[in-house]
Amino acid sequence: MKRFRYKSIAAVSDRVSVQPRRTPGNTRERQFTSLRTPSCLLWFIPIALLTISTLLFLPVTARAAAPEVIDRIVATVNGRVILQSDWDEALCYEALVNNRALDQFTDDDRRAVLDRLVDQELLREQMKSADFRHATDAEVQARITEARKQYPEAASDEGWHALLASHHIGEKDLFARVRQQIDLMRLVDARLRPTVQIDSKSIEAYYRDQFVPKLKESGAPEVPLADVSAQIRELLTEQKVSEMLVSWLQTLRSEGDVHVPSMSPPSSDPGVQSP
Repeated sequence: MKRFRYKSIAAVSDRVSVQPRRTPGNTRERQFTSLRTPSCLLWFIPIALLTISTLLFLPVTARAAAPEVIDRIVATVNGRVILQSDWDEALCYEALVNNRALDQFTDDDRRAVLDRLVDQELLREQMKSADFRHATDAEVQARITEARKQYPEAASDEGWHALLASHHIGEKDLFARVRQQIDLMRLVDARLRPTVQIDSKSIEAYYRDQFVPKLKESGAPEVPLADVSAQIRELLTEQKVSEMLVSWLQTLRSEGDVHVPSMSPPSSDPGVQSP
């Protein structure tokens, strides 16, 4: 760059010094006078050129950093947005509930989690007009305490906290999700269970075709129908409620405004947002 600067100074100096002097009124002198450059600017010109050239050759990342994707929309339910982070958190919760590692979930498993998020949002909207008893703090805590017994490593508080941390779930988030699950179950029961009717013939058929054969396969002694009639009725009621729930959700989807764009499932590490 020094060579370029000296050459520029010399070129400008030569251009000024070789001009013949004319009388003040001479047109040629006026033309040459306009070409003269003050000496203080001779050093500024090459420096300015150097600065411009440096800026032009800066890396693109230095001039304009690429925007970072913090979150993204993965579904909308009647105007309510479901974000990628919602999907990731739901995946972590289901991994904990099913005692599975995040990397054990297949793409189909992950998409099923998103479908359940959509269903839950549809049901939450129905809560506004439903009449049922919401879960209390004590009931939520009792459900969590009971669930801890499924995990040997959660016998101590330290082990429990470590288990939650390994699934990227905080205690407050877990509490909120368990409360939501209880409320959704009670909503479904309040809406559908009263319409279910299980007659004695259905109970007898299940006992004959399902219950007794399973007892024989396991080698257990036969149990009279009267002793298990109530349990069979409850089982058949739950099955019927599940069937009706599927139909209800299909109706809510068809009548609502649900959009789930086709996209790749979330990464196995919920701390990393997909671009």
